[in-house]
Amino acid sequence: MNIGNLIEGRASSDIISVEVGQSVREAVRILASKRIGALPVLEQGRVAGIFSERDVIHRLADEGEACLDRRVGEVMTSPAITVDRMTTIDDALGLMTRRRIRHLPVIETEMMCGFISIGDLVKFRYDEVQHEAEAMREYITHG
Repeated sequence: MNIGNLIEGRASSDIISVEVGQSVREAVRILASKRIGALPVLEQGRVAGIFSERDVIHRLADEGEACLDRRVGEVMTSPAITVDRMTTIDDALGLMTRRRIRHLPVIETEMMCGFISIGDLVKFRYDEVQHEAEAMREYITHG
């Protein structure tokens, strides 16, 4: 199974993102109001980086609340680590584990077509294991 299957049916217009020029304060408000952990950061429609809770914490520790008036493009994690639709679920999980990240933009012809979290991937794998276990129980019970 690949990322394309996972994001099928999701509209790329539903992805919540910020622009490089927006303030950190604005981005933090979006994270809080949507109860999410990261945002893709766009510049002229292309992914320029990722802005996450971790970026906020590190900047607050280093600069205090003055960092809230900086531009997202100054504090984001860049370049963004990305995947494409053909990346397998297992490869994406491995990438996230190795790089210690929790979100991946999905890129198609240089544009973002999806944004996935490690929670999306874990839920998919959990559902898959549950389905396989049920199939085995059915096979054992009914031969």
